[in-house]
Amino acid sequence: MNLTHLSLTNFRNYTRLELDFPRKNIIFVGANAQGKTSILEAIYYLATLTAFHADNDRQLINIFTLQAPLSVARIVADFYRGEKKHHLEIRIILQEKNGFQEGILRKEILLDGVKRKSHEVVGIFNAVLFLPQMLSVVDGAPENRRRYLNLLLAQVISGYSAQLTLYHKTIIQRNALLKRLGESGGDVNQLAFWDGQLSESGAKIIIARIQAIQELGKITARIHQSLSGQKEILRMDYHPSFDPLLQPKSQYTLLLDAPFDRSGITYEEIKARFAERLQKERSKDIKRGATSIGPHRDDFCIRANGLELSKYGSRGQIRTAMLSMKTAEMLWMKEKTMEYPVLLFDEVLAELDKERRTELIESISLSEQVLLTTTDISLFNEKFIHNAEIWQIQQGRLSSYRESIDHNVI
Repeated sequence: MNLTHLSLTNFRNYTRLELDFPRKNIIFVGANAQGKTSILEAIYYLATLTAFHADNDRQLINIFTLQAPLSVARIVADFYRGEKKHHLEIRIILQEKNGFQEGILRKEILLDGVKRKSHEVVGIFNAVLFLPQMLSVVDGAPENRRRYLNLLLAQVISGYSAQLTLYHKTIIQRNALLKRLGESGGDVNQLAFWDGQLSESGAKIIIARIQAIQELGKITARIHQSLSGQKEILRMDYHPSFDPLLQPKSQYTLLLDAPFDRSGITYEEIKARFAERLQKERSKDIKRGATSIGPHRDDFCIRANGLELSKYGSRGQIRTAMLSMKTAEMLWMKEKTMEYPVLLFDEVLAELDKERRTELIESISLSEQVLLTTTDISLFNEKFIHNAEIWQIQQGRLSSYRESIDHNVI
């Protein structure tokens, strides 16, 4: 995977930006709030059609254009996937409309000049993004971990994005019916149709998560052991809200202490057991007015030497764990797609000692293209700097930084 050109129009703080990317690693150097992260965010949007660093797509449109009746942010890119070149254009459109205070927001996507739906495009371009804010995946709320997992799997697992969309639409419909049954009564058998749809799409999501967390966990553990100086053993455990694994009730107390092997469960088994549990939970769900079990309430736990990092991890442990997971993403994507993703790392070396910086740089250098940001070029070793393209960024303007490097620092 190799990005060759990026064009931004009215995206974040950029009214216009054109960048040609060489086939080598790139370091963006500059002070904070100069536009470095926005470039990485735009590239990641090409891969996921989702902004990790924004609450909604409206925030991606340049603020100075929002007063117009029609505001459009554009991300356009040329890239190679294997030997094939692709052209991808994404338009985020905000249109003023009577009766809607904030207007109507929509997205248009063109792949190689042809309009496509979102689920048809996700996964064409692959990227791994690290932002310091992503530490919340390790120590934050379960929805942060679900979102992390969904964005990763959508890029790699065919049909995952479409099943996720279908699942959430079904949840909305089922919850509306549950609320109506709770308030007005009626025939509970009306839930059968939605339960059927939910168990089908939910089972596909669950089986993808089981396999991914198991595979990612093995790779992450190996990388983390190296980054932690052989001091820590990392483990990722899947905690589904509906567990398809049949086991004696006495074993449920072990869930937080010992991993379960769910890899042998088939899609049909998960689907059947999920449908059965949904039916059993109907009366409780009607009282709540919401669906209480399913992938929308899943979680996974990250442990180092047996301790749950979300509760007991230090900042250094959490950062090292997240970087291990991000490096593992790169290797896992390569295994699944036969292509290295583009790596997008924002201030990745901050707060790491020299030994861990060296280990991390060696690991991520396996990828074909790595784009990094930094406020301090001296954090990178001489070899990496020598082989990289270095760009200075100031108030959204880019220029070559090579001539201004202090060789005494290197």
